Amino acid sequence: MTGVAQYAALSRRAILNTFRQPTAIVPALMFPLLFLAMSSAAFERSIALLGFPQVDSFLQFVIAATIVQGALFGAVAAGADMATDIEGGFFERLIASPVARSSILAGRVMGAATLGFFQALLYFGITIVFGLDVAGGVAAMFLVALTAGVLAAGIGSITVAFALRTGSTEAVQGSFPLVFVILFISSAFFPRELMGGWFKGAATLNPISHMIEGLRFLVIEGLSASKFLTAFGISAAVLVVGLALAGGALSGRLGSRA
Repeated sequence: MTGVAQYAALSRRAILNTFRQPTAIVPALMFPLLFLAMSSAAFERSIALLGFPQVDSFLQFVIAATIVQGALFGAVAAGADMATDIEGGFFERLIASPVARSSILAGRVMGAATLGFFQALLYFGITIVFGLDVAGGVAAMFLVALTAGVLAAGIGSITVAFALRTGSTEAVQGSFPLVFVILFISSAFFPRELMGGWFKGAATLNPISHMIEGLRFLVIEGLSASKFLTAFGISAAVLVVGLALAGGALSGRLGSRA
């Protein structure tokens, strides 16, 4: 099997496994939508506050955060699947075969990226039915989905690294609260301009805030190269860090077997 074929085969396996496990992806799909519905109903009046961005509805303001939330939650499945492979012995069979070691990581990362991308498009499709207006049109939706896919790949790489270090599905799933905290200490659900005290400082330092704000601009105001590049650059940086951590964790696990 050629190098390209190895990457393609493992990526295809990871993508199919992701969509064949409803118990893993349905919560990641549904929880952000449920939170979106509740927050839109509860905070609709907040858009009238002085200093709040000019939006048609709170739904328009929060959809970017919901997409990022879905990408973060769904990406945890990549690490859980890697841990399952380790616990079930499939990982041992993989490394005993002549496949490129990096293709093992690539497969899991592609699974997370694919879920993040199509999940974003699904959210747009559902919310448009309920009145969402995307100022940037189809192009903006594609760019938001692309950024979500790259972010999911990055977070997926980090959870894969955790799986390779621990070899435990439970340990990987236990990282979920950390993802939750990172999202909520940001400007995901409220504009930084109306924040105060330590929370505003924490949200300003949190790169997730700037990524969401860039994507939010595409939805509310329209296409902007600078806003997109800021958001995409942050997600790409997460991916670079995640791949470095996953690569180091894979080398460590392989080295421990030597």
